[in-house]
Amino acid sequence: MRFRTSPWAYERDVAFREFARQRAAPLHRSAYLLCGDWHLAEDLVQEVLAKVYMHWRRVQDADNPDAYMRRILVNEARQRWRRKDPVPRAEAVTDRAAPDWSEDVVRRAELFEALLRLPAGQRATIVLRHLDGLSERETAVVLGCSEGTVKSQASRAMAALRKYFESQEAKA
Repeated sequence: MRFRTSPWAYERDVAFREFARQRAAPLHRSAYLLCGDWHLAEDLVQEVLAKVYMHWRRVQDADNPDAYMRRILVNEARQRWRRKDPVPRAEAVTDRAAPDWSEDVVRRAELFEALLRLPAGQRATIVLRHLDGLSERETAVVLGCSEGTVKSQASRAMAALRKYFESQEAKA
């Protein structure tokens, strides 16, 4: 049995596949930084891509499809944060990379640990603003808040990160 699809449906699928292929890796990295677990990040990316596909025409018509997709990612992550299972904290994370003694890897691991200690909203702000490179306005659009909220969340998060690293240096 042969299925017939309209030319529009085929073009839509090709356009979506290309969109997803180009953005899957950065989306996965952002999801991982938001939730702290590679497996959960994979689930989040799959849910986001499924929702993007379901609303593909709306995504294509959006002024910024990437912001639309990030908004879905943050909303999905928030839903998980609100569920029963808490976001893994640094002491509960079991996914650890093989030890590497280079200074960059050590710093990256410390930064990741510090990120996981931030409240979810501050973590999302830092990930979008500093690691994904969005402007304050773009971050506000993705998070659905004002630019002032983005600034205050980023400021509080940076202060918490500074305090964390100062306490780590004092221990050493």
